[in-house]
Amino acid sequence: MWYSTSVTVFVLNLSIAIAQAQRLGWDAKRFKTLVTFGDSFTDENRLGYFINNKGAAPPVGWVQPVGTNTASGGLSWARIASTTSKLTLHNYAVSGAVCSNQVSPRWFSAINAPFPDVVGYEVPAFIADSKYHSPNGTKFFQGTSKDTVYAIWIGTNDLGNNAFLTDSQAKGKTLADYVDCLYSSIDSIYKNGGRYFVLLNLAPLELLPQYAVPENGGLMATKYYPDKGSNITEISWRMYESVATVNDVFKYRTPFETEVEGRWDGAKIANFDVNSLITDMWKEPKKYFTGTANVTDYINHCNAEGKNCVKQSAVENYLWYDELHPSEAANKIIAKEFVGVLGGGSKWAKYWG
Repeated sequence: MWYSTSVTVFVLNLSIAIAQAQRLGWDAKRFKTLVTFGDSFTDENRLGYFINNKGAAPPVGWVQPVGTNTASGGLSWARIASTTSKLTLHNYAVSGAVCSNQVSPRWFSAINAPFPDVVGYEVPAFIADSKYHSPNGTKFFQGTSKDTVYAIWIGTNDLGNNAFLTDSQAKGKTLADYVDCLYSSIDSIYKNGGRYFVLLNLAPLELLPQYAVPENGGLMATKYYPDKGSNITEISWRMYESVATVNDVFKYRTPFETEVEGRWDGAKIANFDVNSLITDMWKEPKKYFTGTANVTDYINHCNAEGKNCVKQSAVENYLWYDELHPSEAANKIIAKEFVGVLGGGSKWAKYWG
């Protein structure tokens, strides 16, 4: 009995020591700059620039205005988090983006090209900005390796329709290629000096009205998926399977790359389990939303052509803004927990490096 107790205590102390070591170096107060990459879950108005300029990208040193009417119907989680923590935000996310157009390109007729992707556009755009000086000599990007944190949240479009869900990815590409892309983006940022990274895993896409089963508010067609077809239950379960598989890979891939392979020497990486957070909002809405919480309906109702839109009232009670995006109320919760991740002790995160 004594031996068993001693071993248990030893293992417990070892686990605590490892956890403390993993969190070493994470302190929300140390960060001054937040750099974000992703899709419409994070974008403020970068895609709008492409649309309004005939597909041309913003110039190096472009100061992005605050987006007050994003895909959430309000502020993005990145803007809320940066404002709360008094961080300078550099947001490179582009609505519609995938990780790599070499894996799952998605054509956007408004710019006569695929949506700008993370590794092909977003990360290179940041690197160019990080080296840019204005005509008066002022450095555009003021962040350093010690006070800048990089957040990547990508995958909603990669796994969605017109990509892996509908078998529309590039020939021969698999979900493994999408995962590899995510980690290769870290390679580029790390080489440019990045040392603190937060990886947000895939949201529970199978709960979104666009992909949910009928009893959870799943829709037969949406403006983002007008040709969905009739078997929406099959679509939902396939999405669930893909999300669960990829997130399980993330769970083990990050510690493998950092602790075993030593891929990014000196870097700190947090896996933010935003999937579990949003799922908890869905299962226990009274913990998060005021009034009569609604997690199966959504705020902005439009027809399958994206017209005749009608917005619901009491928007602070909704998890979803539209068929495909979390609401601003949900973004406030995500932002709050993201700031907690930066502090090094979030129950929604694992820390490595």
